[in-house]
Amino acid sequence: MKKFLKPIKLPASADWGVLILRIGISSMMLTHGYAKLANLLAGEHGFADPIGIGEELSLILTIFAEFGCSILVLLGLFTRAALIPLIFTMAVVLLVVHGADPIDKKELGILFLSAYVTLFLTGPGRFSVDNGLYK
Repeated sequence: MKKFLKPIKLPASADWGVLILRIGISSMMLTHGYAKLANLLAGEHGFADPIGIGEELSLILTIFAEFGCSILVLLGLFTRAALIPLIFTMAVVLLVVHGADPIDKKELGILFLSAYVTLFLTGPGRFSVDNGLYK
């Protein structure tokens, strides 16, 4: 598990690029997750149930991914583990929720998924909490 979470050594310019990608993509996803969290706290439990686990559970898991995991990715804390729910959520959005939609409806999901897979492969980089934990 430690090997899975440990950041890999990247060139300095790549570390800066990973930092910018982590902060940018997480900040954008946080807006989606926060809106869903605010709705849930306001008592609105209605949500899509694309994989058949129930509306409320789908909402809670989506909030966990979009809000909670985005904060972890932003910090670079347990980054690869936090990316798994985000990758799964974006895959469901692309393949199930917008599966039959034209590409223009899928663009945002493709961008998020591409960034998450890239971060999963590169790791969080030198400028992350993970790097400090696993030195």
